[in-house]
Amino acid sequence: MKKYLESAVRSISESIRFDSSLHEGTPTAPFGQGAYDCLAHFLSLAESMGFVTHNYDGYAGDVEFGTGEEFAILCHLDVVPAGGGWEKDPFGGIVEDGKIWGRGAVDDKGPAICCLYAMKALKDEGFCPRKKIKLIVGCNEESGWACIEHYKKVAHLPEVGFSPDADFPVIWAEKGILHVRLHFPITRPPFLSLSGGDTANMVCDRCEAMPRSISSRRAAAHGMQVVGKKLVSRGKSAHGSTPEEGENAILPMLSYFAEKDPDVRRVVDCLFDDIYGLKRVKDATGSLTLSPDIIRFRKSELQIVCDIRYPATMEFPAVCALLDRFQVKYEVLHRQDPLITPKEGPLITTLLAVFEECTGTRAEPIAIGGGTYARALKCGAGFGPEMPGDEPVIHRPNEYITIERVELLLKIYKRAIESL
Repeated sequence: MKKYLESAVRSISESIRFDSSLHEGTPTAPFGQGAYDCLAHFLSLAESMGFVTHNYDGYAGDVEFGTGEEFAILCHLDVVPAGGGWEKDPFGGIVEDGKIWGRGAVDDKGPAICCLYAMKALKDEGFCPRKKIKLIVGCNEESGWACIEHYKKVAHLPEVGFSPDADFPVIWAEKGILHVRLHFPITRPPFLSLSGGDTANMVCDRCEAMPRSISSRRAAAHGMQVVGKKLVSRGKSAHGSTPEEGENAILPMLSYFAEKDPDVRRVVDCLFDDIYGLKRVKDATGSLTLSPDIIRFRKSELQIVCDIRYPATMEFPAVCALLDRFQVKYEVLHRQDPLITPKEGPLITTLLAVFEECTGTRAEPIAIGGGTYARALKCGAGFGPEMPGDEPVIHRPNEYITIERVELLLKIYKRAIESL
């Protein structure tokens, strides 16, 4: 696979240069021009390799290889916003220090392109798959899955497949995902404005407020800055499914006001101090996580969008019953049911064997809080690209993928496609 490495690195770098985060859409580019151009770039690359491709109205595309029963490889080309704190251009695709830098390098442009080159390597060898491999790339995975819903309407989604958008060795279960907007009334607001966060599945790294009065001493005690008439709190972004890996900028801001205001204190009690025990709910797939990622002060209430990942064996009504304990109005913005694929089934056992063969490492299937396209399938699994012990870079500044990892992914995905 070494002869494909240089081309794969170049293609990943090119793909990163498209800002494919969600922007205002048009009739031909439903998620913004950047996402559409990124999709067109990917499909053009596949066509140059001799594959049959389809562009489904700018929502998604696919690349076909072989005939027969369909098998899916599900990837996405959209990204979360860059956010702050970058030392490299987030959309520069810079190749430096043995790494490709930029938003989407790991999540999920890099793995998508590795799968494409793995298919090319098999094709160049004369490999004739006994199934029709459909490498499907969506443009709205990070903010709603409208791409997959559209694909289901205009094309056929296979029942079995994997998504290279998570972790190795192989994922057998994914927690349920729920995004809700909670409305906490504030009777006597101690601020004129308060806002923070941009994306429901990304830990808030900046929050600011205009208080009615400022105590510089108290602000400093909470680790915040006074900038003119505003209070500014800074944190560290992370994926909403692993909020413990970030530092939520909303917490110090609310804690500052909670010292004087009981309504704000209640918000902190519910969402951060977890007085109702939501985060103590768990099963074999892990504990429930709750990440308050977007906050806005509107109409005498704090409106807070939370990313909730709940255990895979838990039913949705049971999650709602937990939220009812807050005794505030809430609305469901987005929901995805959990994924459970039998550990002993052919999909999981085959992918696990491929991982062990290519890495020389014995392993066991795992469960995660993240959500992948695999849950769109009747039988799906997450399969890479992250390894245990990797520096967490997804949804964070300075996202990168090493060239060494690209080389390994080419090897693993080629073998996986061949085996399945």
